[in-house]
Amino acid sequence: MTSHDELRLLPWASPGGKLCFLSTDDNESRLSNLADTLEATFLDLAAETLDHATKVLNLPEADPEDLRAVSTDLAEALVHVLRVAESRGQRLLQERSISR
Repeated sequence: MTSHDELRLLPWASPGGKLCFLSTDDNESRLSNLADTLEATFLDLAAETLDHATKVLNLPEADPEDLRAVSTDLAEALVHVLRVAESRGQRLLQERSISR
């Protein structure tokens, strides 16, 4: 049985909101590649969201509804980016422990 430390945290959650993990020795598997692609997409979307938020925040008088929408988008992007960071951090630790 694979230990929790050897599982890859995937960048999506179950329909019930629970974390999803992948157990594989193949970093080039179809599911691994899908996870890599989705992680890159989340990071790109976060960068775009930040760019848009910066523009809204630089308006002389930003509309409160626009500020709320941007805040919501930023919070959602942060959730995704934190999951990507956690997953990649876990994989770095796994690689270091394997190379020792």
